[in-house]
Amino acid sequence: MTVRTAGVLLHPTSLPNGVLDDNAWWFLDWMQKSGLSIWQVLPLTAPHDDLSPYHSLSAFALNPRLLPTDWEERLEERDFAKFLAQPPLWLEDYALFMVLREKFHHSAWSAWPSVYRLREPKALQQAAEEHHDRLLHFKKEQFGLLSIWHELKQDANSRGIKIFGDMPIFVAYDSVEVWKQPEQFKLDENLNPTVVTGVPPDYFSETGQRWGNPHYNWPVMQQDNFKWWCCRIEAALELFDLVRIDHFRGLEASWEIDVNEPTAINGRWVKAPGAQLLERLQQVFPSLPLVAEDLGVITPEVIALKEQFNLPGMSVLQFGFSGLPDNPHAPDALVPNSVVYTGTHDNDTTLGWLHSLHPGTREWMLSQVAQDVKEMPLALIVTGLRSVAERVIVPMQDWLGLGSEHRMNTPGTTENNWHWQFQWSQLPEGLDQRIRYWVEQSGRLPS
Repeated sequence: MTVRTAGVLLHPTSLPNGVLDDNAWWFLDWMQKSGLSIWQVLPLTAPHDDLSPYHSLSAFALNPRLLPTDWEERLEERDFAKFLAQPPLWLEDYALFMVLREKFHHSAWSAWPSVYRLREPKALQQAAEEHHDRLLHFKKEQFGLLSIWHELKQDANSRGIKIFGDMPIFVAYDSVEVWKQPEQFKLDENLNPTVVTGVPPDYFSETGQRWGNPHYNWPVMQQDNFKWWCCRIEAALELFDLVRIDHFRGLEASWEIDVNEPTAINGRWVKAPGAQLLERLQQVFPSLPLVAEDLGVITPEVIALKEQFNLPGMSVLQFGFSGLPDNPHAPDALVPNSVVYTGTHDNDTTLGWLHSLHPGTREWMLSQVAQDVKEMPLALIVTGLRSVAERVIVPMQDWLGLGSEHRMNTPGTTENNWHWQFQWSQLPEGLDQRIRYWVEQSGRLPS
């Protein structure tokens, strides 16, 4: 039997203090009263200085900025000793990486002296001995983050709320993983990338997007049966009930750009062994709770890969009013095995988007959404809730009816992104009961 659910998209950095303090538990209270049963977050990993959760220092370690001020008081030293006795596989390398970043004034690992860049055992051991206290500090931060997050997830699950996480398909070049296992990536003999990731020119950008992440060395990954990916998924499934694979189409083929090319124009599609990878992951994790982020220009091969493994895809209602035939985001084109959004973290808020539309388009759009709901963005939200999609996720900004100044991220820009936080004073009185009414009316209230 299909279970219809509704949820909210809110990264923990967008909680009132931007950390995992009491506000995270109060947010669960609010979700429960509102009848929302999915909390979707962005990647929880430690970002670089641009704060983008899609560009992290580690594919495994959590973001220390999420720690509340009193985090050390909340932890038991005896439990920390147990954690150190059986640490996560990635912990030692992460802590050493962070120690060396500090030692070399936060420069990228590729700029470190060669003994550290090339991971000469004697130099690494000496650094670990010299900086023992700092190593412990970085390990303790991760212990604190994992303890608090597991407590929060356990509490959410006990209330019938699932945590929906996000996994960027690629990793940053300046990350522990590339420093520790350069053979898993397409690098030259000096450990510099030969090609980088991106997407080709399209409707949104004449020069495409040059992301700059290194590409995976898929033949090497196949040799050990995708061990690195298995570790990554295992770590994600300890944090989340459901995991979105960002840029899923990169598992079928990805756009490779020569490292010397300044834009993404001159690249090429290179096939990836996505079917073999997903088969292996299904062997290791039989009930693999993945969602494919399949937005953008998607080929029949990508659709076939998604359908071969019965993975839900995504639809975004803001994209649904182009008037073009075969638009998969149009309200009447939505499918059950999908996650439907009003917008994502990369979109303007629905109110901001509405104001940006040409008046004629706006009038036509308003004639296509729930006609018994007079105000926006609620009319678009209710359209999603009444759709056939099994899961509907609404950004917190849209539940609150906020404008463009509350946007989370504008792709292709580097200023004023990832900073947004809501305040409890922005919640109108009775909002939880109004949300609960529409969630129940559309058959999405948890049983």
